[in-house]
Amino acid sequence: MIVATTGDIAGYRVKETKGEVFGLVVRSRGLFFNIFASIRSLFGGEIHEYTALLESARLQAVERMIQNAERMEANAVLMMRFDSSEISSYMSEVVAYGTAAVIEPAT
Repeated sequence: MIVATTGDIAGYRVKETKGEVFGLVVRSRGLFFNIFASIRSLFGGEIHEYTALLESARLQAVERMIQNAERMEANAVLMMRFDSSEISSYMSEVVAYGTAAVIEPAT
């Protein structure tokens, strides 16, 4: 599965557009996780626990998006983007989305 943030992929042409596809992940940070991260934030700098949590959530969102594209019989996702938001002070949502397509080598 080719995933691209662009609408075109060098050496390929879009044969068929299947439609919008997405992968959604909601992660809970837990009380003790938030307390530990809050203490770290007092000293400034990167909060490695949050970075790892969001990186993991993004990877899982992309995996789910790819699975959904495969169900649509696509072999590529074009114009892929991420979006994220907080649902509450303990939960974050990450979504990966794009356009599922069938691509083939350009002749």
